[in-house]
Amino acid sequence: MLYHLLVPLSSDWIFFNVFRYLSFRSLAALITALLLSILLGPRCIAWLRRLKCGQYIHEDVSGHASKAGTPTMGGLMILCVFAVSILLWSDLTNRYVWQTFFVFAGFGAVGLWDDMVKLRNQKNRGISGRRKMAGQICVAGIAMVQLYLNPDYGSQLTIPFFKEVTIDLGLFYVPFGIFVMVAASNAVNLTDGLDGLAIGPVIVACLVFSIFIYITGNARLSSYLLVPYMQGVGEVTVVCAALVGAGLGFLWFNAYPAQIFMGDVGSLSLGGVLGYLALLCKQELVLSVVGGLFVAETLSVILQVSYFRWTGGKRIFRMAPLHHHFELKGVPESKIIIRFWITSILLGLVALSVLKLR
Repeated sequence: MLYHLLVPLSSDWIFFNVFRYLSFRSLAALITALLLSILLGPRCIAWLRRLKCGQYIHEDVSGHASKAGTPTMGGLMILCVFAVSILLWSDLTNRYVWQTFFVFAGFGAVGLWDDMVKLRNQKNRGISGRRKMAGQICVAGIAMVQLYLNPDYGSQLTIPFFKEVTIDLGLFYVPFGIFVMVAASNAVNLTDGLDGLAIGPVIVACLVFSIFIYITGNARLSSYLLVPYMQGVGEVTVVCAALVGAGLGFLWFNAYPAQIFMGDVGSLSLGGVLGYLALLCKQELVLSVVGGLFVAETLSVILQVSYFRWTGGKRIFRMAPLHHHFELKGVPESKIIIRFWITSILLGLVALSVLKLR
């Protein structure tokens, strides 16, 4: 909105020319989302308390009994400040901005549906796994069809660390993209089990993809770094920055001990949009690196369930996902969170090294 109002004035007042720059608007979007989150956070927490949107704690996580009743569905706050920030600072004529927002809001709607059903059910059972998966696939499918039909977007899969090595998946790129978004969405959801554990790595991933997105939308940089160029994608850098700001603002209240939880409305939307960002800048496989923490958490669940069924009751971990295993081993929650954050930052740096090692 401000972009459209103030950029035309740059012909008369040179100061307003600064609104043309992605770097300035990205920083402004980040700060706007952060400040709005900090200002609105207490009111949002109070509002969720009045609605009795308290978190249910499962019996098998007895160490979290003190967290029972903490307001959940904080992802709604992330969604609201994120929307306001991109409306103010992004180019609203850019289709990639709206497509990214659609993915975020669409996965968030599925998560909100699940959260609402959980709150109404005394046993904390949300919608069925099939319904949740169907909703996620529907949103991801619409997003992928839009991308695939875009003449500027190819179906090539980029291989990290190799120069100009790609695999053309053709029509199979659509189901592959759907899988990336749905898998990322559920991986973040599984990781969201401790105070601030999920939002920290999400912020790191958004920062990394903001760099990839910016390069993808810049003809000169993309040519130099051998990254596929897509005209107009660079505007999504503002969206990434708004996500970082909204994430930092949410972390202000979600840090240990948490005053609010994001719920499925937050975790599903954040994971889904990370998958979409990776697809948008053609760094699908890099997502498994920068999101290595999410991959590890998901694999721990898959291995635990598979081994339990195969052996008739034996376990690999004391409890899955992985963060609960460390909890039951006696590692303090705050130490687990910090160590996972450090791991995420290191993985983010490794992901960025792809740019120079290609």
